[in-house]
Amino acid sequence: MKADARKRRIFDDAVDLLCGAEDMAVPGSGIQMLPIDSISPFRNHPFRLYEGERLDDMAESIREHGILNPVIVWKNTEGYEMLAGHNRQNAGRLAGLTEVPAIVKYDLTEKEAYVYVIETNVMQRGFAELLPSEKAAVLAERYEKVSNQGRRNDILQEIAKLNGADTETCGHDVHRKKSRDSIGEEYGMTGRNIARYIRVNQLEQPLKELLDEGGISLVSAVELSYLSPKEQRIVSDLAGKEKIKLNDNTVKRIKAMAGDVTREHILENMGTRNPISKQL
Repeated sequence: MKADARKRRIFDDAVDLLCGAEDMAVPGSGIQMLPIDSISPFRNHPFRLYEGERLDDMAESIREHGILNPVIVWKNTEGYEMLAGHNRQNAGRLAGLTEVPAIVKYDLTEKEAYVYVIETNVMQRGFAELLPSEKAAVLAERYEKVSNQGRRNDILQEIAKLNGADTETCGHDVHRKKSRDSIGEEYGMTGRNIARYIRVNQLEQPLKELLDEGGISLVSAVELSYLSPKEQRIVSDLAGKEKIKLNDNTVKRIKAMAGDVTREHILENMGTRNPISKQL
């Protein structure tokens, strides 16, 4: 265990502790140098990536020091897919790197890979710092992956162990019943609010971005989540073109049209004869 503790100190970034020291002893898993462009982003990655000055600062640090902590990738039938390290990859490109050190995970299902994506981001940034749509992704994963609890427990135990945390008190109590109320206790939220965030995870990406930017309230986001994906895209398109303003009252009226939401129907019911702009 002393050797493992020494190796853990090498990977002092919490994200990379996930698959660091002990994984090197697992056959078929370890650190490799991979072409930086050979790694695809994780499908439907739910977290906002660095941009602008923050990304430039990371690139400058990489120019000076290199990538000190390897990224974590999933090797599947389609190639390499990023689990943890999207920002390092983007910054590495800006810094002119052609290769990146990577810890490679094999034999994962898509659900198991998604657990790594969620848990490493929460570990790195902290739940309180996440955007609303990111919190929704985290809480939905906590709740919806109960059916896959056995393998998920193994992953969470691995995270806790490699991070030097007490697996009995680390906040990922694998014996705790993951109901909405128990998840709420973990995050200082009511079970009702947990349910709202879980619903928000059903939103199409444009509406999630609108929520993150403060363009709609959490309550309105929940209401819109009950529309079909096609209907949500119609609403977000109209809002983006400033044809409608999505306050809580307007959203309730749109939700009442569920199953019959079209551009024409919205504008007919809220347009020239009863314009939204006059009600706001």
